[in-house]
Amino acid sequence: MPTLREVLARWLEGAERVVVLGLGSPLRRDDFVGVAVVRELKRLLAGRARGGEEAAGRTVLLEGGSAPENVLGLVARAEPSHVLIIDAADLGREPGSMALIRPEEAGSAHMPSTHTLPLSFLCSYLASLTRARLLVLGVQPKDLGLGEGLSPEVAEAARRLAELLAELLLF
Repeated sequence: MPTLREVLARWLEGAERVVVLGLGSPLRRDDFVGVAVVRELKRLLAGRARGGEEAAGRTVLLEGGSAPENVLGLVARAEPSHVLIIDAADLGREPGSMALIRPEEAGSAHMPSTHTLPLSFLCSYLASLTRARLLVLGVQPKDLGLGEGLSPEVAEAARRLAELLAELLLF
C-alpha cells in the first residue's frame, strides 16, 4: 500500500499552481487542524530561502476557516491546477491519523459540521469553478468540543503534515 507521501507526490505530478485550503473553526479544538496546517506551512515555506520563494509563486495557502465560501474568489483567481483541502474528518482511527478522500467521497466521510458549506458541495463547486484536480486530506480529531487549541496528537499530526507538504511543494 502506498504511503501518504507517495500518493501526494503522484497527485502533484504536473502541478503548475497548487492551492492548499485549510478548513476549521478555531473555537472547536481539533476542528481547526486544516487552518493550523496552512499556518505552519506558511512559516516553513517562508523559512526556506530561495526554495520557499519559488514554491510561494506556485503555491497559494488559504485559510478557509469555518466559512470557506469567503475565499472561493481567491481560489478562482489563483487559477490552480490542483486544490488540496485539509480538514478534520472522523476516520474511525487514532487521533492524528490522516487519510486522503476523493472529492466524490467527501459526502460519505464524516466531516465535522462546523462549516457553512458541506464539504461535498464545496468540492463540487470548486471543481466546476477551477477545473483543478481536487483532493481532501482528512485528519482524525480527538476533541471537537468548545475551546481553543489542538490536542497534542492532532498538533503533532499538523506539524508532520506541514513538513511533508513543504517538501512536496518545492516542486
